[in-house]
Amino acid sequence: MSQMTSAELARRDAAAFGTSAGDYVVLLKPRVMSLVVFTGFVGLYLAPGHLNPLLAAVAVLCIAVAAGAAGAINMWYERDIDLLMERTRNRPLPAGRMAPGEALGFGCVLAGASVMVMGLALNWVAGALLALTIGFYVFVYTIGLKRRTPQNIVIGGASGAFPPLIGWAAATGEVGWPALALFALIFFWTPPHFWALSLYRADDYARAGVPMLPVVAGPRETKKQMLLYTLVLWPVAVAPALLHVTGWIYGIAAVILSALFSLLACRVLAGSDAGPARQMFGFSILYLFLLFLLMALDRTSGPVLGLVSGLAPAFGA
Repeated sequence: MSQMTSAELARRDAAAFGTSAGDYVVLLKPRVMSLVVFTGFVGLYLAPGHLNPLLAAVAVLCIAVAAGAAGAINMWYERDIDLLMERTRNRPLPAGRMAPGEALGFGCVLAGASVMVMGLALNWVAGALLALTIGFYVFVYTIGLKRRTPQNIVIGGASGAFPPLIGWAAATGEVGWPALALFALIFFWTPPHFWALSLYRADDYARAGVPMLPVVAGPRETKKQMLLYTLVLWPVAVAPALLHVTGWIYGIAAVILSALFSLLACRVLAGSDAGPARQMFGFSILYLFLLFLLMALDRTSGPVLGLVSGLAPAFGA
């Protein structure tokens, strides 16, 4: 853990006091968790068959707790570079409001509990996928890739793509092609989402020694890569309709939203200030949320439309 002297770390660690309940909530990265949980829920909802509502709630809770656990362990490991970055320096660990051991222990307990409950209450396919997600985020992305390669978010971003796969497995006990399509959607969405952020936070990442693509390859190359990924998202976003997970109401909406995402990427490529990148980052969150929301609504509307069409002849008579 470079970029800080051992004396600085010791001073920060020794200063830890007054930890509040709010600090534990911050460790869970609730803003990130909310989208993760939502995609996991939609994966579960789209899966074939029927799952007891109580078990479905337990599965979603396990995904949420696991996401929070991974976030807590990530903050424990990255407390040195968090201190150097403007947007993270007030987190509980770099700000000295919590001892590192507390954060690590909190994360490990939550991780173990979420995996055990998922496996025992639902099935061990979902439990194993949940364990894989936590391990991938902590060991592959946080420890292995983030400080070593500009492809950190490309490879490491897979950890954020697992939740709908886990939700699907919780409901069915297996992983099918539709679930893999949901995984692919988040996987290819992640790089342009995070590169948009890193474009206007490049100084922060450079100061912390994190080799994000804008720091290593420069803004121009990053913008080209962002546009390329948004174009790849066109067929990937439509895949749930092609696989008959949803209807074509969703498919048409996915094309429109993907076109808007690519349009914003073009604006970023043509722009010279941080404004378009900020706008694209904000839209990227809305883009993914709307796609998963529309999948759920399209799935919900199917039986309703079928009922309406079935009743129409009777009313016509």
